[in-house]
Amino acid sequence: MTLTWLGRAFVYLGALGALGGVVDLARSLATRRPAHARWFLAAALSGVVGAAAVMEYALVTHDFALAYVAENNATFTPLLYSITGMWSALEGSLLLWVLIQFAVLGCVVVVYRRRRDDDVVRWATLVLFAVGAFFALVLAGPADPFVANPAVVHQGAGPNALLQDNPLVAIHPPLLYLGFVGFSVPFAFAVAQLATGRVHERWPLEQRRWTVIAWGALTLGIVMGAWWSYQVLGWGGFWGWDPVENAALLPWLTGTAYIHSVVVQDRRGLFRVWNLSLAIATFALTILGTFFTRSGVLVSVHAFSSSTLGPILISFFFAVVLVGGGLLAWRGDRLRAPVGVDHPLSREGLFVANNVLFVGFALVVLLGTVFPLLYQAVNGAAVTVGSPYFVTVAAPLGVVLLALMALAPLVGWRHADARVLWSRIRVSAWVALATVLALVLADVRRPTELVAVFLAVLAAGAAVRTLRGSLVAALRRHEARGWWRAPSTAGMVVHLGVVVLALGIVTSSTFVQRDEVTLATGQSTLVDGQLVSFAGFRHVASALESATALRVAVDGHALYPAVTTFHGRNGQTVGTPAIDSNLLRDVYVTFDAVGGTGSASGAQVANGLPAGSVVLGVTVEPLLAWLWVGGLVIALGSALTLARRRVGEAA
Repeated sequence: MTLTWLGRAFVYLGALGALGGVVDLARSLATRRPAHARWFLAAALSGVVGAAAVMEYALVTHDFALAYVAENNATFTPLLYSITGMWSALEGSLLLWVLIQFAVLGCVVVVYRRRRDDDVVRWATLVLFAVGAFFALVLAGPADPFVANPAVVHQGAGPNALLQDNPLVAIHPPLLYLGFVGFSVPFAFAVAQLATGRVHERWPLEQRRWTVIAWGALTLGIVMGAWWSYQVLGWGGFWGWDPVENAALLPWLTGTAYIHSVVVQDRRGLFRVWNLSLAIATFALTILGTFFTRSGVLVSVHAFSSSTLGPILISFFFAVVLVGGGLLAWRGDRLRAPVGVDHPLSREGLFVANNVLFVGFALVVLLGTVFPLLYQAVNGAAVTVGSPYFVTVAAPLGVVLLALMALAPLVGWRHADARVLWSRIRVSAWVALATVLALVLADVRRPTELVAVFLAVLAAGAAVRTLRGSLVAALRRHEARGWWRAPSTAGMVVHLGVVVLALGIVTSSTFVQRDEVTLATGQSTLVDGQLVSFAGFRHVASALESATALRVAVDGHALYPAVTTFHGRNGQTVGTPAIDSNLLRDVYVTFDAVGGTGSASGAQVANGLPAGSVVLGVTVEPLLAWLWVGGLVIALGSALTLARRRVGEAA
């Protein structure tokens, strides 16, 4: 009971601090008197930090007097998964969201402390306080994480089995939330520009750094989520176009368009409507994604909680859309650019194509995600939209985007000169052609994959050429140590990461080999050139779990695929794949069935097979590890944004 009231007190303090900030800033804007945002921020941040500390203490000490702890923790839950239990269900995940929201707001207040009397800054801070107040009030009301447990219990249910089977649960959700919350900053400044009418100033460029950081966190979160899915779900894939996956992808797509579009506004004064619209749309899509994942309206293997918050979240989404759309309509006359795109193959022309592709694909993904809801509302029957729908659009889109990445860094502004472009791209073109010929000689004949590889090499060449230009320029200025601070460096590192990631996806998806093999103890077989041997069973038991594992060797490397039963939650049983991975290929092994008439801790029983034999699922995926490497390179490029010396250097 003590933790219940203490936690609630901290939550109320956070909500009151947020509301106080909204009122204070509104008063300051109306009366032209100084605001006291930092004091209200201190109260709000102290409240949510205190609430998070209380929740973590309750989880680590297994205090089942809190209903949330009893439902998502157990005495045998390891320390890591006790800590991550805070975001294992709805109420705790919202607490993490609010914590990150006020931490981001704190960064904004600190960065703009010398310009706190600027109306754009005050309006933006007001919007950020309002967003924080919304989530804090939800936390203080319908999503209260500090509800007392009505029963006296000495053991909890424990986390969902999939949430205590891989340490990536400690990385993936916080990164996603940091990305989602980070997009509230460009949204807040877009609203501030529209509210003040100062739409011709360079605020979008100034916010590009914030956006890139949020985008980088979201990108890494999506990649880590794909890695987590790959490691624990047992199907050998990393992306299934699941509604929860799509919920994270949607703001990533519009955020990517925004980051590129801001460059054109800085250089040519174009795309003001695009940029403000994209900033608003990206934040709105983060709210819509939260509605998808936390309301229970869509069924997903990645959704571990549902609630009655659907109407509240969707109402907030529509409020964001209406406010943003209304402000855009109000300031429409001021947003018109005095110039236009001079040539469709100029750099700004290619950026237009980039925006159209990203936004168009976002609409395709959104339609495929919400269509089951619309169909059920109209016809009363359930329907699903499968991967083929999304892949049909994603594959050609990816090819076109690689082409844009190859050309855009090398063409000029306002015009296109074919001879200059060829002089810049010819080395990469010959290398790309040689790569394709080598693949053809290696009996790779699928046109789509060959085109993708050709364009990927071109895009990599464009990025390397630009990076080399940054280094040469730094040497001429005798600043070799700081060449990586050049405005184009971070973007080109990101492009290299995207190329590496794309090649990992293309090669692993195109040349994947899946097989099911039946082996008795001591037997071996070849799967796509990999020697797979079965040496017997191994039983594992602990306070957390019990498992029947197989002793398998892949080219001499020991693997232990298993069927694992986690204690708590009525004994959830999940398959635990084993992966032998290197930079050339992944071998993914699952325990699919056991021969005989008895069960092996939940494994499927194949009665037609001899007792003691097993059925293994074996998947061989070439170059898959480069997908994860590409994600890390993208994160590095995003981090380099922080190294720029002046906001005005961004390009």
